Amino acid sequence: MTTSNESTKLSQKTLNSVFWRWFLWGQIGWNYEKMQGSGYCFSMMPALKEIYKGDDDALQEAVENHLQFFNTTPHTAFVILGINCAVEPELKLSGKEAIAGIKTGLMGPFAGVGDSIFGVIIPTIFGSIAAYMALSGNPVGSFIWIIAGVVTAFIRWWLFKLGYTQGQSAVDTIAENMKPITDAAGILGLVVVGALICTVVAVTAPGTFAMGDVNQKVQDLLDGIMPGLLPLCVTAFVYWLLSRKGMTSNKAILIVIVIGLVLGCTGILAK
Repeated sequence: MTTSNESTKLSQKTLNSVFWRWFLWGQIGWNYEKMQGSGYCFSMMPALKEIYKGDDDALQEAVENHLQFFNTTPHTAFVILGINCAVEPELKLSGKEAIAGIKTGLMGPFAGVGDSIFGVIIPTIFGSIAAYMALSGNPVGSFIWIIAGVVTAFIRWWLFKLGYTQGQSAVDTIAENMKPITDAAGILGLVVVGALICTVVAVTAPGTFAMGDVNQKVQDLLDGIMPGLLPLCVTAFVYWLLSRKGMTSNKAILIVIVIGLVLGCTGILAK
């Protein structure tokens, strides 16, 4: 992997280290606040140390930028890592918003594609063939599953290289059009987060409002005002909790569990 700008080129040793860190420990430190954020930052550390060598303050700021929320299919995350390794040496801290926006904007689409291919299609096809052959007493089935894993590993490296190469090709365009790209990445990130709220946060109002002979389901009434209103309110409430002084993600989770149990047992809210 090469680039025309030698001053911003990461060494092959650093790129290899980034790849293997995510390959082996991408899910390290997984938690409900940042999800894969700590694993992503850990994987990027060799690159960050090379880029900001001798400037501890800049390195700390870059680390904090990469400790943000991140969650996608581990296999397709290599594309995003590759892009970051290409873009970060050029933009550095002046483009940290664009760097964060690229991560946020890409993790959703790549999660959808990656989950379908690496989470469903490949395991289903090769796993079914391997299991059927194994049940029939054919040892070749186990080797098929091993081969599928090895091929998948090579695909991960190819995806990492693809992201790095394409990131190098786009780095000049990104640098020249920083604000539009940052705005576009931010908008895409908000769209992804909004979609996640509607699909992941499952909260409904099961009650029925009665007046005379008219019975109106509360959830239908809320959907008429705005679909996904309750999930939005719950998400906004959690964000408000996390903004309070002394609040942690574990405390916020405990508060949500307690409120959910109370409202669920009383029939006010349901899943």
